[in-house]
Amino acid sequence: MRYSIRPATLEDAASIQAIYAHHVKTGTGTFELDPPDLAEIQARMDKISKRGSPWLVACREAGDIIGYAYAGAFRERPAYNCTVEDSIYLAPEAIGHGVGRALLAELIAQCTKSGYTQMLAVIGDSGNLASIGLHRAMGFTDIGVLREVGHKFGRYLDVVILQKSL
Repeated sequence: MRYSIRPATLEDAASIQAIYAHHVKTGTGTFELDPPDLAEIQARMDKISKRGSPWLVACREAGDIIGYAYAGAFRERPAYNCTVEDSIYLAPEAIGHGVGRALLAELIAQCTKSGYTQMLAVIGDSGNLASIGLHRAMGFTDIGVLREVGHKFGRYLDVVILQKSL
């Protein structure tokens, strides 16, 4: 699969919203229960942009977006400004083609260049082995598991936390 990675723009919001809505409706990597609408995705993108953090998209040669990643605030308090939390979501057809790894690698590079010192992965569902494995392969270390802190699709779910020093 051929693709490139570039900074996201607000014009990408509809594609990002569609990818995320799929994961909200079908997966446990996010604990949101209802997909946010386009206006909410645009607001989230604007918030990340104003913070000066990267939001990236992976695009096929034809221009269609097959994945995205961004570095959001870990917590809103100023003392946490050196730490970011990554988020990565892929279109179903992009899974298993290295797109997530490429997005995460670029996200790490840009966050390091921007002066962030720590990146956290807060992964929904301890059964989310692909995301956990990707983060471990990219140098993240296990910090801990929050047991049964989420409830989705009729079951209680863990949150796995991994950390990478930038």
